[in-house]
Amino acid sequence: MSNSSLVTAFILTGLPHAPALDTPLFGIFLVIYVLTVLGNLLILLVIRVDSHLHTPMYSFLTNLSFIDMWLSTVTVPKMLMTLASPSGRAISFHSCVAQLYFFHFLGSTECFLYTVMSYDRYLAISYPLRYTSTMSGRACALLAIGTWLSGSLHSAVQTILTFHLPYCGPNRIQHYFCDAPPILKLACADTSANEMVIFVNIGVVASGCFLLIVLSYVSIVCSILRIRTSEGRRRAFQTCASHCIVVLCFFGPGLFIYLRPGSRDAVDGVVAIFYTTLTPLFNPVVYTLRNKEVKKALLKLKNGTVFSQGK
Repeated sequence: MSNSSLVTAFILTGLPHAPALDTPLFGIFLVIYVLTVLGNLLILLVIRVDSHLHTPMYSFLTNLSFIDMWLSTVTVPKMLMTLASPSGRAISFHSCVAQLYFFHFLGSTECFLYTVMSYDRYLAISYPLRYTSTMSGRACALLAIGTWLSGSLHSAVQTILTFHLPYCGPNRIQHYFCDAPPILKLACADTSANEMVIFVNIGVVASGCFLLIVLSYVSIVCSILRIRTSEGRRRAFQTCASHCIVVLCFFGPGLFIYLRPGSRDAVDGVVAIFYTTLTPLFNPVVYTLRNKEVKKALLKLKNGTVFSQGK
């Protein structure tokens, strides 16, 4: 990162809203954050203690819940601080670097993980007899590790491209967290090359992952339609429906912000709420309310039978 950066702190403008809404919005997002953390912790606990859920699908779901819990933690507490007090809008230069890095690290890892999860469902439904041998414990672990390493590399590129530029003047970030597009607007240098590289980088990653997910589900639908029994088709569709819902909630807003020409600060801030705040909340809800196995495990956990079986 450039040594010519003179800005030592940034000011986050926060969500666009009337000042009278500070307290209601603080209460709403605090409740959302608490429910997100508790919901994802519950998913992690249930999968950990119920041996019936020790499968590749739930191994990936464990990774997803862990990511969602921390993705929300990276952005929401600082947003709450901006709503609670004007002094909470300040963020140091190095804290901003860290927030941007971890946001893109967790976000891109989740992007890769959704792709791996769609591939897992493709194998399970299209090749059920070979699924166990193909998606072995070793293969599952390698895929999960690959998503984390890829996310880390992707985020490092984003962070270096953003903060190697000099920041010597304006320091007001038109957002509620440190993200590349609003930060680049404050640079004291030509950012066109950086914006193009970031656009292509995010475009290739997000669009590529989304295309692979779509192809996986086209193949899955074709396989489902070949299932002879209506009960079998229903169960197969139900298995994939939850994944499709969260994929659309995650990719839709992200593609809207990063892949369209120009940037509208107010619109971007509102749309970003979906994948920074609401999607991490939706995931545990969708995967519990639409999943019979998880609901059974929750019931056993409530009754204490999971722990008694593990003894």
